[in-house]
Amino acid sequence: MTSAHSDPSPVTVRVPAKVNLELLVGPPREDGFHTLSTVYQAVNLHDDVTVALDDDWTCSVTGPYADAVPTDSTNLAMRAARLLADEIGVDTPVHVSIAKSIPVAGGMAGGSADAAATLVACDRLWGLALSTEELEEYAAELGSDVPFLIRGGTAVGSGRGERLAPVLARGSYHWVFAISDIGLPTPEVYAECDRLRDRAKAKAVQPEPNSELMVALRSGDPHVLAPQLTNDLQEAAISLRPELGEVLASGMEFGALGGVVSGSGPTVAFLVEDVESAIDLTVALTATGAAREVRKAIGPVHGAHVIPARVD
Repeated sequence: MTSAHSDPSPVTVRVPAKVNLELLVGPPREDGFHTLSTVYQAVNLHDDVTVALDDDWTCSVTGPYADAVPTDSTNLAMRAARLLADEIGVDTPVHVSIAKSIPVAGGMAGGSADAAATLVACDRLWGLALSTEELEEYAAELGSDVPFLIRGGTAVGSGRGERLAPVLARGSYHWVFAISDIGLPTPEVYAECDRLRDRAKAKAVQPEPNSELMVALRSGDPHVLAPQLTNDLQEAAISLRPELGEVLASGMEFGALGGVVSGSGPTVAFLVEDVESAIDLTVALTATGAAREVRKAIGPVHGAHVIPARVD
């Protein structure tokens, strides 16, 4: 099967970053992954991914993090395009152009976001008209976080994080992200988590969502949500990068309601009360040198979605 959209104009998709409000890590599985229970929230730090018909499968990256992103076949967005083409039977190559604003290797799923955006963009470009559920199935083959970045909002992830269920979350939440200039590879963090548990003779249990977190999200009150922020990988991330503990302590000292390492790190996410509090914390973290880069965001927001072409 070969399919092409009736209008071959490039398609641009905007996709958010994510923060894990809760990340509970169970025992390793036979496939090497860990059983997870996580609560994702999409936040309005975005990448824009543009897919255009081309003579070959190619990729380019622009933006402040471009140097840290590969443009060869290992790029997750390129893998997404090729996967969808192979699965559907499309033989129309594309060029994938990523305008990168989500931090790289920061625990905010920047690579997964680009893969999610590419699936949505290729679906539109090739005229496939796949359902969200079908796109999420393909997304799950690419990584644990990819399906959520298609859906967005707030959701519980189980399995490796790829099996999703929506969560009722009232209101908007204001976040401040302290971003490290050095990545922290996810496999190393999970390995350190296992090592620390073995050393403490702590047996990992099958994780389940915290009911108090669900109640907090329904309240829409950041003061209620803040104490529920949890990440089983946080100890491991701090063990590998002790300075993350100092960043967490600084953020709390400067008025954050709660703080948590996002995903496998090294980004630290702080929940604050409102816009003014976000500005105040950003200034404090930056002025004191506690964090080299600080970004503000609001969640939840929509997942990957097509945006209109710019008219110059």
